[in-house]
Amino acid sequence: MTDEVRNQLVAAGVDVNSVMERFMNNEALLERFMRKFKNDPNYQQLMEAVEAKDNDKAFTAAHTLKGVAGNLSLSALQTQVSAQCELFRGGNFEGGAALMDKVTEEYERVTAALDKIYP
Repeated sequence: MTDEVRNQLVAAGVDVNSVMERFMNNEALLERFMRKFKNDPNYQQLMEAVEAKDNDKAFTAAHTLKGVAGNLSLSALQTQVSAQCELFRGGNFEGGAALMDKVTEEYERVTAALDKIYP
């Protein structure tokens, strides 16, 4: 991995050391999964559930997105969506929905970086 790619991933909130360890330093495998993340439907499902004010669907989407972010060491995104997930889990829809801006900010930061690194 070039220093430029590493720096871009770090700037996007990715724990590069952790994800490389998880992927056994296989950059091709990391690239494959990062490309797949760009097409993962859970963020869109989360947005739709929040718009529909559906706490159960919002929880499910947030929980799944949290897991995906964790597996890819998208640490900044995982932190935000994890906090949101716990609010939805506790039935605090308004609190979880209020975190949507922060979740969106991190999601867009990650996807913008991935689009640049893996066009």
